[in-house]
Amino acid sequence: MVKFYQSNPEFWINLDKIVQEHHMVIDRPTGSRHPRYTDFIYPLDYGYLEGTKSADGMEMDVWIGTAENKKITGVMVIADADKRDSEMKILYACTEPEMELLYKINNELGVNAVMLLRTD
Repeated sequence: MVKFYQSNPEFWINLDKIVQEHHMVIDRPTGSRHPRYTDFIYPLDYGYLEGTKSADGMEMDVWIGTAENKKITGVMVIADADKRDSEMKILYACTEPEMELLYKINNELGVNAVMLLRTD
């Protein structure tokens, strides 16, 4: 099997621009419960970028971590067979342990995720 990974700095530059130009709305703060899956408690702030559009037709989702360096630290791509969709979630100011936790949670919830970490 061929394995391929190519970093593209322009991807991160474009994503930075989107984050800088759109207001970040936290509609599910740390410790709040998911509106449909009430057993799920958000371990970090979760929200969206106002005025953007994602693959699901809604705004772009963002997980907001606690790192002092306020920048995009990665993205998570989700494939949900039940909803028959996929989407990308921005990881903003997430520490390595926070990103590991988000990866684990998403893969335990019945959706499948891959994570791309920013290396610059």
